[in-house]
Amino acid sequence: MFCTAERPMNQRLWLAVPFLFSAAVFGLMGSAGLITASWTTVPLSPVVSGAGVAVAAAVSGGVRWRRAWQRHWLRWPYLAAVLTLGVLVGAVEVPALATTVVGLPVLLGLVFQCLVQNDESQSTADCR
Repeated sequence: MFCTAERPMNQRLWLAVPFLFSAAVFGLMGSAGLITASWTTVPLSPVVSGAGVAVAAAVSGGVRWRRAWQRHWLRWPYLAAVLTLGVLVGAVEVPALATTVVGLPVLLGLVFQCLVQNDESQSTADCR
């Protein structure tokens, strides 16, 4: 039996999901480059931005939309704009140290939030 979150996602948090996901992945890429001394810069990849948009699209069904029209007229154009931005900045190189400093705390925050959410949903739901 799968357990779902009891609370719908806040709209502001959903707007940040593609950027948080991308920052976490770039942080992992930057730290891998620093640990292995393989590279000193991390390219902002359109693939990572696209994955962030895909994650946001996947969780958009659980968002608490303030108005009914926002489900269609805010969700899809926003995701298309974020994907377009990701493609446009695809050739930009960012120092690996900067991506690590920004991305790893974001990753830790996301993992912590997932663990807290999972613990809350299991304690309130009848999950096994």
